[in-house]
Amino acid sequence: MQIGGTKIITGAKYVYLVAFFALLSGMFYPIITHSGPELVIIGTLILFVGLAGTVSIYKAATAERHKKAWLIIGLVVTSLALFLVYGAIGRI
Repeated sequence: MQIGGTKIITGAKYVYLVAFFALLSGMFYPIITHSGPELVIIGTLILFVGLAGTVSIYKAATAERHKKAWLIIGLVVTSLALFLVYGAIGRI
């Protein structure tokens, strides 16, 4: 009984993250301006890349082994997210 509940809670966490990131990246902007949803999808993906980088940095702080590797990966992925943000706004 507890295993099924755990799967439901785990699935709900991911649905919550996707909904939160979609709202954060401006889900209502295409509705107001009558434009396409491409910017919302790009913004949501950029937020997930940033989340992956920060999770890697957190893993570097809590891991017993391979701390330097997790830190390098986290900083590279977070820098990639920043690069994608600048690309999305047209500065690169």
